[in-house]
Amino acid sequence: MKVSGDWLQAAGVQAVLAALNAAGHQALVVGGCVRNAVLGVPVADVDVATDAVPETVTNIAESAGFRVIPTGIDHGTVTVLTLGVAIEVTTFRRDVATDGRRAVVAFSTDIAEDAARRDFTMNAIYAQADGTVVDPLGGVADLLARRVRFVGNADLRITEDYLRILRFFRFHALYADPAGGLDAEGLAACAADISGLASLSRERVGAEMRKLLAARDPGPAVAAMAQTGVLGAILPGTDARALPVLVHLEGDIAPRWQRRLAVLGGEEPTDALRLSGDESSGLGHIRAAFQGDHTLAATGFLYGQVAAQDACLVRAAFMETAPPHGWQAAIQRGSEARFPISAIDLMPDWQGPALGARLRAMQDRWLQSDLTLTKAQLLA
Repeated sequence: MKVSGDWLQAAGVQAVLAALNAAGHQALVVGGCVRNAVLGVPVADVDVATDAVPETVTNIAESAGFRVIPTGIDHGTVTVLTLGVAIEVTTFRRDVATDGRRAVVAFSTDIAEDAARRDFTMNAIYAQADGTVVDPLGGVADLLARRVRFVGNADLRITEDYLRILRFFRFHALYADPAGGLDAEGLAACAADISGLASLSRERVGAEMRKLLAARDPGPAVAAMAQTGVLGAILPGTDARALPVLVHLEGDIAPRWQRRLAVLGGEEPTDALRLSGDESSGLGHIRAAFQGDHTLAATGFLYGQVAAQDACLVRAAFMETAPPHGWQAAIQRGSEARFPISAIDLMPDWQGPALGARLRAMQDRWLQSDLTLTKAQLLA
């Protein structure tokens, strides 16, 4: 079997592989780039695995005129910059010890040892410079069957890095056949090792949840997270039952992880997921718009088009009914509207705090009119 694509034929990628191979070392592309190429979906990043140790990789690359950055040299990774691309080159490794967050590794010259330490079989697929696939663990068969399966013993893989619990569900949402369900051994191991999630940084948890909730249909994976207790462990108080309804109602509307997070409810997730200020504010707008009793147009004016649309969809999902007719046009009308009264219109009769109160009262009247009252009507 061979893979192909512009990503593999890129001059920078081929140059790095050629330099290592010419020096007598194995050098193969690995992981997500090969996985996506087999599936025929776009490739974003290219990673290279080699039997050359980092110092050797550095010497070979610099001798070829490439720039090298020791981005993760303790774990065998350097980044090679050449011909406009940045390629992470990592030495074959085997785990020596781990605490569930970080691993102590030893370098290896055996591709089978390198494959055995990866998380899922679909991520343990390699390819040579000409695209010939090297598949030590049968990952291609699992990938084509849309089956997310841990490499070897699922419990052992998880205890090496507890983030793999969340990755298991994310990869199911992205790559698995929903009709096939989740791998039973993997699911049982995730449920058994929930306590390990507490050792993870909230930044890592947040990054995984953003990616999971942005999948085309995260519903089955999140439902499984809820059933095993994983969802409640990272987001207390959440309820996944309305998520499949939301995904259905979205139709052709682009997925947004913030909208999906809002429909889960539960406790404020800013700390649990280490949301940025903008992310937390955006989620707050969705929740405030959902809880408000304004018309759709008024909601669009108050919270903006994106948050208002998200809130309308979330409300419809909870009610298990379609959004009202013309909902998107009404929200857009509100988001583009401008309150017709300004402070200058009320001066000098109104000043200071009284002026602000008067403006707020007039805006409330305008909102209650569904943004229909004119300037003259408001001033009358």
